[in-house]
Amino acid sequence: MEKIILTNAISGRENIIILHFPYSLQLKELVKQFPGAKWNVKLNAWTIPYTEWQLDLLLKYFKGKVWLDYSQFKKVHQKKPCPDIAELEPLDEAILKEIKSFVDWMRNKRYAESSIETYAGALSTFFRFLKNKSPEEVDNQDIEQFNTAYIIARKYSSSFQSQVVNAVKLFFSNRQNRKLNPDIIYRPKKERKLPNVLSKEEIKRILESHHNRKHKSILSVIYACGLRRSELLNLKIQDVDSKRNLLIVRQSKGKKDRVVPLSEKIVDMLREYYKVYRPVAWLFEGKTAGNKYSEKSLENILKQALAKAKINNPVTLHWLRHSFT
Repeated sequence: MEKIILTNAISGRENIIILHFPYSLQLKELVKQFPGAKWNVKLNAWTIPYTEWQLDLLLKYFKGKVWLDYSQFKKVHQKKPCPDIAELEPLDEAILKEIKSFVDWMRNKRYAESSIETYAGALSTFFRFLKNKSPEEVDNQDIEQFNTAYIIARKYSSSFQSQVVNAVKLFFSNRQNRKLNPDIIYRPKKERKLPNVLSKEEIKRILESHHNRKHKSILSVIYACGLRRSELLNLKIQDVDSKRNLLIVRQSKGKKDRVVPLSEKIVDMLREYYKVYRPVAWLFEGKTAGNKYSEKSLENILKQALAKAKINNPVTLHWLRHSFT
């Protein structure tokens, strides 16, 4: 029987559980279907949020399939966001199965993996709060109670509230073939914050910090074309239309294609880059020809640029995108 080793860690300010195991396609597919499971690029491992019931859930989920080694796993004493809130109970097998079937349906419908993870996590929290109440018995009053006694009481964000509402609506429509009316819950308007942007002088220092042609081209394309990280990494050679000075961004947010104009300067830069590196499939490839450039390497490029440019702000790749004009 295959083995998974469980350990604790902290990611940002959150306690997480890391699942260590040798690569196995079958085991990876099993792990990724566990509610809340997420691939952590920095840790190069699958992780799940820490709760005091998570170990019990893992033991139930993997029983008879995988041997869990939790000898290195430690209980973490977490401060409760709201001391008057009742403890959430672990999910029972029947509801876990329902959520898994719902996740399978979402995957078949080609929902984004991030949406699937968010909805599965929201539903898990919802049913735990209801103490594993049967989905057939859940009504609008339960949603109101969850909103008041859990979301509002613990001061969670309006975006989390909307995620739960959307997840519940879709779940009951799909699994129960009935419509609840979560719209009776007042949904506060999502906070609108101005995006972080860099000054022209800071942008110039960042873009001029790298002498490596590939690194310079990557940061320049993100800034000049206003690209998301995934959009940059998914660019293929044929997506650059140098004759018409256009860049085709395929299946970006909302699974829509869009066309972005390219300046002569960027086109010339990409031509010079291509002559030196000769990518095979992806516009920007890793050390091995034909392999897509990694997110970690992309983060390192920016980190090095910030150090060289002596910029101390916590700049992210998204700042470059938002600085695009």
